[in-house]
Amino acid sequence: MQYIKIKDLFDLEHTLAKSYLEQFVYPWEALAGIKDMILALGGSLNPEEYDYPAENVWIHKTATVFQSAYLGAPCIIGAHTEVRHCAFIRGSALIGENCVVGNSVELKNVILFDNVQTPHYNYVGDSILGYRSHMGAGSITSNVKSDKTLVVVKSEGENTETGLKKMGAMLGDYVEVGCNSVLNPGTIIGRNSNIYPTSCVRGVVPEESIWKNEGIIIRKY
Repeated sequence: MQYIKIKDLFDLEHTLAKSYLEQFVYPWEALAGIKDMILALGGSLNPEEYDYPAENVWIHKTATVFQSAYLGAPCIIGAHTEVRHCAFIRGSALIGENCVVGNSVELKNVILFDNVQTPHYNYVGDSILGYRSHMGAGSITSNVKSDKTLVVVKSEGENTETGLKKMGAMLGDYVEVGCNSVLNPGTIIGRNSNIYPTSCVRGVVPEESIWKNEGIIIRKY
């Protein structure tokens, strides 16, 4: 199945998780170890560059964190990132450089590459968002199936078992998700693809594509 491997989705030069992600073929394989990875990585960070305001919470000195934001451990917040009013970081969140975690956004067990934007009322859980990906206002990742069965990645009649009960979405580099869209469990969106606003997305969206109304996918070029 195309477009679902780490090498197809991400430029690993844009995350502190590079060496960790290089161990895996498929991105969902990395979800189970995000917490331990952050704990190990945090201990290696330069204390002259990072503040340590609470146990297992590391914030780059150039980052901006509003007082009303909640930072659950473990988490790392990268350089020049902005964590805005009432953001809720539940823990196990690696947030890269130049990111935006906005008003009432909730993050849980995630890797956000550099320059990722989750600016308005987003829920992102058990997911990986690639370099310069953007979640439009109100768009969310759904990370548990309604029947609570294990998540399967589906594309053009092919099914790939993940073995996971919780898996949100994997967004490749430069992905744009339109406002108020729902990315169903096991959604994978290839690099440089766009999702129309108010979409209900499931399965694999190839790179360089546009997901339009009623699940119609067209190539960009």
